[in-house]
Parts: sequence; structure tokens; C-alpha cells
Amino acid sequence: MTSRNLVIVNTTGRQGASLARVATAVGYNVRAHITTKLSEKDGAVAKELRELKNIELVQGSLEDSKLISRLFVGARRAFINTISWGDEVAIGKALADAAKKAGVQHYVYSSMPDHAVFGHGWPSLPLWSCKFTVENYIRQIGLPATFVYTGIYNNNFTSLPYPLFCMKVQPDGGFQWTAPFHPDKPLPWLDAEHDVGPAVLQIFKDGLQKWSGHRIGLAYQLLTPREVCAAFARGLRRPCSYKRGSITIEVPIPSGYRSQLEGIEVLFGKYEAPYFGPHIQAPKEALELWEGYRGMEEYAREVFPLEEAANGLTWMQ
Repeated sequence: MTSRNLVIVNTTGRQGASLARVATAVGYNVRAHITTKLSEKDGAVAKELRELKNIELVQGSLEDSKLISRLFVGARRAFINTISWGDEVAIGKALADAAKKAGVQHYVYSSMPDHAVFGHGWPSLPLWSCKFTVENYIRQIGLPATFVYTGIYNNNFTSLPYPLFCMKVQPDGGFQWTAPFHPDKPLPWLDAEHDVGPAVLQIFKDGLQKWSGHRIGLAYQLLTPREVCAAFARGLRRPCSYKRGSITIEVPIPSGYRSQLEGIEVLFGKYEAPYFGPHIQAPKEALELWEGYRGMEEYAREVFPLEEAANGLTWMQ
């Protein structure tokens, strides 16, 4: 790999895929970690990754110490977004150790807050607090790093009966979103597939002189649930309403995600805590990185129907 090199962990995820598209397009050599061998059944992202130029796919488990030790060799920059593949804290620490040993010069880690550290009786969210633990470890070992805290993905919405972000189709052809969030309290939103890549690439361009050790709230719109539904209504030209209510679980979900949902209901429903905690603001710094974001109305109009059709839904016909 040359000086224009980049390691991406979890490249089939929305964040990693977004960065891979942009980085390869501008001439970066990307070493892209994937957990399993790509096949046609993996869908559009897998097909796209196979067709990108300047990309080396590295497949394997992040619990494999030999794979991790090889992953960063020759790399100067890295973007890490781990998910619950196993012990996320152990994996996150092992990745950081390997990156430091390999001499990575700028490590961008996709973190999230642990609300319990702020007091106020706020609970930790289990799928976020582990990332915060890894973030603190990265700081402790002196790895040159920047930390991005991503807003709620626009792409979370679906009319399938998944919990928290189900846009349920109504008899009149419109939609209703039911969630525990206060209807008039703004939340941070991000089109991960469209906007993570350009923003992270700009972090690398600006370098550590601007972003060393910094936490960036990566979100481009602050919208209340009612404003989200208004954007959907304009984009789809169909009625869309918001109803504040408990999270309902109608399909099988992993046990870890169930605990996360229970925590979300308490943290953002009962306590109405700020999404990133009290100290990270959006979208000012996100807009410094990238101004060409895709907003909620554009997402609803141009992307949501395509994603729904890809999932076999036909309400748009």
C-alpha cells in the first residue's frame, strides 16, 4: 500500500460502504475488512464492493488475532466501525493495539456515548457503552484518533414490522410512526450511506492538527419526530403521522438488541436525554466537513421507495 491508503473495518455496513465508495473514487487504496465471503445473496452492497477499483477485500473474523495483526500492515489511515460480532470491547482493543503497532497515523473510530457517565440517573445503552469503553482505551494507549458519533440513520425506516423505526402503512395509503421519543424534541439525523464517506474523508484531509482527539457529532439535520413525518409526507405525497408510544416487538430480534431497545425507551422516552449527551452538538461540525448531505425529505422521496421495493414491498405501486 502507498501513502494514499486506508483500512476500513466492517465495509459491508452502511458507514464503511459509504467511505469505501468515496475513497476508492478519489484514488485511495482501500483494504476493506468483511466478516464473510461476499456472494450474490448479500445484495447490492456486496456486488458494488466487488466491482470497486483500488480495493483489497480481507475476509475473516475479528476474533482472529492473526487477521487483526495483518490488517493494518503498511496502512496510514483507518476507519473502524465495529458491531456486536462477539466481545466488542475485546475486539475494539485488539484493533487499536494492532493499529498502533503498525504505525497507523490517523485512526477514525465510530463511537457513541455512555449516558451513565453524565449522571442524572441516565442508564447506559449496552450497544453504545461498549464503544465508549473502546474510545477511552484508544485515548489511553495514545493512538492518534478522531471519534465520530453518528446520528440516527434515515435508512433505519421501513414499513416492515421491525421495532422502533417502523413506518406502518395505513388503510389510506399513508404511514404512521410510533416511538417513545417526545414528538417535539429534536433528534439528530444522518443518511449514513450518502454522507458518512465524504465526511470521514474530509476528516482525514483536515488531519490531526484539526481533529486530534475530537468527538464529532455526525448528523446533518435536527428534526423532531413530527418534523420527520412532515418530511416523509412531502417526499412521498402521502399522509404521515407520529404517535408517541412504547416500542413493540413483533418479530424475532437478538437478545442484545432487546436490551438496547429497553434502554432507549427509558433514556429517550422517560428521561428525554440529549441523543449525544450534553456536550456534543450537531450539525455545525458535520457541515464543516460536508455540505452536500441528503436530507430527510429527499431520502423519503428518492431512496425510501427503492429500499422498500428491494425488500419485496409493493405499497408504492
